Amino acid sequence: MLPELGQVLMALALLVSAVQALLPLAGAHRNDPRLMAVARPASYAMLALVGGAFALLTWAFVSQDFSVRYVATNSNSLLPMVYRYTAVWGSHEGSLLLWVLVLCVWNALVAALSGNLPQAVVARVLGVLGIVGCGFLAFLIFTSNPFERLLPAAMEGRDLNPLLQDPGMIIHPPMQYVGWAGFSVPFAFAIAALLDGHIDARWLRWVRPWTNVAWAFLTVGIALGSWWAYYELGWGGWWFWDPVENAAFMPWLVGAALIHSQAVTEKRGSFPGWTLLLAIAAFSLSLMGTFLVRSGVLTSVHAFAADPSRGLFILVFLGLVIGGSLLLYALRAGRLDPGAGFQPVSRETLLLLNNLLLASACAMILLGTLYPLLADALDLGKISVGPPYFGLLFFVLMAPLLALVPLGPLARWQREQPSKLAAALLPWLGVALGAGVAAYFTAPQGAWKTALGVAGAAWVGLGTLRFVWARLRNSGRLTAEMWGMVLAHLGLAVFVVGALLVEAQNVQREVALKPGQTLEVGRHAFLFQGVDQLQGPNYLADRGHVQVLRDGRALALLHPEKRAYASGGQVMTEAGIRPGVTADVYVALGESLGDGAWAVRVHIKPFVRWIWGGAALMALGGLVAAGDRRFRRVSKEKTA
Repeated sequence: MLPELGQVLMALALLVSAVQALLPLAGAHRNDPRLMAVARPASYAMLALVGGAFALLTWAFVSQDFSVRYVATNSNSLLPMVYRYTAVWGSHEGSLLLWVLVLCVWNALVAALSGNLPQAVVARVLGVLGIVGCGFLAFLIFTSNPFERLLPAAMEGRDLNPLLQDPGMIIHPPMQYVGWAGFSVPFAFAIAALLDGHIDARWLRWVRPWTNVAWAFLTVGIALGSWWAYYELGWGGWWFWDPVENAAFMPWLVGAALIHSQAVTEKRGSFPGWTLLLAIAAFSLSLMGTFLVRSGVLTSVHAFAADPSRGLFILVFLGLVIGGSLLLYALRAGRLDPGAGFQPVSRETLLLLNNLLLASACAMILLGTLYPLLADALDLGKISVGPPYFGLLFFVLMAPLLALVPLGPLARWQREQPSKLAAALLPWLGVALGAGVAAYFTAPQGAWKTALGVAGAAWVGLGTLRFVWARLRNSGRLTAEMWGMVLAHLGLAVFVVGALLVEAQNVQREVALKPGQTLEVGRHAFLFQGVDQLQGPNYLADRGHVQVLRDGRALALLHPEKRAYASGGQVMTEAGIRPGVTADVYVALGESLGDGAWAVRVHIKPFVRWIWGGAALMALGGLVAAGDRRFRRVSKEKTA
């Protein structure tokens, strides 16, 4: 009976979401308080119903109910309990149910925390969120029902994909979904503003923290995905320009542009139309990311679905949401006040350049991701777009962005004298260039990348600290919003060091070793002690033993594994890693070569952890900025 109850709850949630979508919007149009008042209780009811359905699906996994097709496909009796919980979102149907649950949480939070906003605004915003929820619930019920019965029930399940039986995949998808679904809030406010015909400074100030929080969670989700791929796939890389990785990265880039654009529009009233367009684009790209991952058009280790028939529904939904939003924008954006003017040298100009560079990087990635799909659909042949395209063009677009980062906070609104900016930052530019030159001549390899990484990070870091010093000297304090910006910019500097130095100085060796043999790599030596077998809860592993020495002293004993899972026999690599602040030592076990020899891959990964440390700082910056008290005060002043 529990699966049938789950289907009933989803059907009721669809009905409630339709009510939330229609009645409040009609009430706002007619100025009818009774209809507008429906929005809040409907949003709470949606959360309760979808939360109940998610709890029932979770219980089906915990109790191993193999009469539910989704459970039988993604679990079995040997699966450890912790992965029974996380298997709920381990494949297509459950991951979409989690997506809808997260959307309902955002929906209910907006309803609960928007008491200071005009009723018509709240009605329009929650009405738009109801439309989005209605579309996803319809998709679940009619094409991807996670409660579909399997009769007769299976005696045993197929097991969860071994790639997903990992701690990183416990939290990576939920964090990413919180970010993706979170962009629905600025999207809903943008549509509400277009329906209303003007942007109110109160609304924009109120919605800015929601954008920051969504972006911060998406940052965490992307970083966790990178970290998982690094240690789980055995390749030793942290980013592969995989199409599914790109699907998450594109809304992140537009979300970063939106954060900066919202600040300009809220504080100075400039380029309001551009801000609304970015809000539409960020959520549209989140929906497109869902389409790319869920429709089956992509082949990726990150993809959860392989059923292109579902793609038609999502494509129609995308067309309605994105096409309808852009049509409304085309009809209404021209009526918006263009805002205050500004000079070519000003904070507004620098932030606009920041926006254009981020948007261009997103467009470049979008083209590289979709062009092979379009070429294949049009019978133009199979085309592969890989790291050479993405890496080169992304660097070309991001290098000017790094140069601009320290300038924006120090520049004044509307008009700035270039000489003042130069006087403030030229000494630190000299220090950054000097650090880059020193890095060039001392790097053991990859001199140019090392120099660029050190110089770029020093420029961003020192320029950001120069802003902190100037602000404390002039006013004696920094607001939470400013501290958030400082942390995010310092996180960018840390990320740049990690990304470029690990690419420049990574050392890799792949050799055949017998027990007792040693491989020397620079200051490190790797003594291969052999392989034994380890019985896991649902796998049998060949477990290697590699003693790592540095300068002749024991550093670590690593245990890389090759795991063969009982269900299906899929073989997975588990790397042995000795983490370090300045470098990781990374060992992966390959295949048995006979006569006691094994293929062994060894990496020395300088500063690789700075990549995720930088991402953590950026996410923390977004959360700190969202906590600024000013965002919780709703001003009575309006911007037409």
